[in-house]
Amino acid sequence: MKQTIFLFGEAEKGAFCTPILCQSLPQMVDILGHPPGESRGVYYGVQTLLYKREVLFFRVKEEGFSKEDYLRGLKWLQKGHACDSLSAICMPGVGDAELIDTSSTVCQLYKSCLIIDEKDLYDYLTCKVVH
Repeated sequence: MKQTIFLFGEAEKGAFCTPILCQSLPQMVDILGHPPGESRGVYYGVQTLLYKREVLFFRVKEEGFSKEDYLRGLKWLQKGHACDSLSAICMPGVGDAELIDTSSTVCQLYKSCLIIDEKDLYDYLTCKVVH
């Protein structure tokens, strides 16, 4: 059974707030198109596929800022809709404490890990210290 990464990100096309299973690079390009501007979601999706994992891509309007979109995806996961092989949740561009705290609860549910980048971790940690 292939491991699956649930990935939040922006994309050129594809349905918003709907998990889209991608199992190959050509399929991902056909469904999602190219990444807009500074988006990191599709980039992480490509890396995931190159490491022979599957991607459940959850398209958001604005990476790191569409809080309601992220919460919809996390609620979908909390309801147990994802596969048993969910090994990680990836949220590039998200440093929001509420989103990271909620995602860590979901990670515990699936016994998976959370993938964020260094600057998002810094934002999360410094936000926690200030508040």
